[in-house]
Amino acid sequence: MLLSDLGSQTMLDVLDLDNPSANQPRYMDALAALVPWQTASREGVLPAYDEALLRRELQLFPDWYLAQHKGFTLSPAQQALLDKTFTTIVARNLAGPKVFVHRDFMPRNLMVPPSGYSSTTAAQALGVLDFQDAVYGPVTYDIASLMRDAFLTWEEDFVLEITIRYWERARKAGLLDFDGWSEDFGAFYRAVEWMGLQRHLKVMGIFARLTLRDGKPKYLADTPRFVHYVRNTANRYRELGPFLKLIDEVENLQAATGFAYGRM
Repeated sequence: MLLSDLGSQTMLDVLDLDNPSANQPRYMDALAALVPWQTASREGVLPAYDEALLRRELQLFPDWYLAQHKGFTLSPAQQALLDKTFTTIVARNLAGPKVFVHRDFMPRNLMVPPSGYSSTTAAQALGVLDFQDAVYGPVTYDIASLMRDAFLTWEEDFVLEITIRYWERARKAGLLDFDGWSEDFGAFYRAVEWMGLQRHLKVMGIFARLTLRDGKPKYLADTPRFVHYVRNTANRYRELGPFLKLIDEVENLQAATGFAYGRM
């Protein structure tokens, strides 16, 4: 097998965490790598990111984060609420178009080319690692993964800016011909948030498992980031109000009194 030398520097290594706008070119390069990957999608090539897999991932949250990490025992009513919430999340995420999904598309898995490397397109400029778990599933997943990173957090305006740039490219490529997504960024962004919610809950479970089963405690240090992501999303959607109350009880937090962009 002939492989290109992707160097040793990740996109994460070169980001300016104090100046989000300075990172726009890097994120444009990431989008230039992502959209061609998605447009090459064909059903039957990769495993399906289906209901069974989505639910199996979500179950990591109660099994590992709630029960093992927090020591939180769900009452029958809370279990019913969680089941209903998971059913809604899965239904929302399976409704839209499907493409190849990297499943961990974020700066620490994108490689900046070595010094002296030259390419004719930005899509060639960033190498992509850690694609062994790729599947065929929701088009919203990888952009949610990129902008709601497991290891760093951007302000909402920068997240929106890059997500809009993705939306422009993806609709031009014909990837968003569903339920008004190609005409209405708001409709598409709501779908990204629901996809992000599934990922956040899954990763909270994975990070707890990495700590408790695998002896890697550093991952749980990022848990507050995911609690923040989950609460922000739950704040925006009325059907997630009861779930937000459950999260606040688990985390011993006061319910929010204001909601960004209103509730939907």
